[in-house]
Amino acid sequence: MLKVVERVLKFRDVRGWKKYHNPKDLAASIVIEASELLEIFQWVSEEESYDVARRNIERVREEVADILIYLIYLADVLQIDLEDAVLEKLKKNEEKYPVE
Repeated sequence: MLKVVERVLKFRDVRGWKKYHNPKDLAASIVIEASELLEIFQWVSEEESYDVARRNIERVREEVADILIYLIYLADVLQIDLEDAVLEKLKKNEEKYPVE
């Protein structure tokens, strides 16, 4: 994952885009891209969603990638270590939802 994060940040930095990145706009961009992902599955049943995903896998992949890219930008701007954040959240979830 570190290689991906580094590549995403380099892509942004060589284009000088960081100056346009602030928490509000990045959070909005994440929501917008997530909405584009959701749009693929609009009006289909849970069961049908698997077939829709297979038929539209390239578009799904692109939207998932867009979401992750914006999330990486947001974490960078806010100096959040994604690995640490995920591991801490998993620990909290393990305590909240223990295996029965």
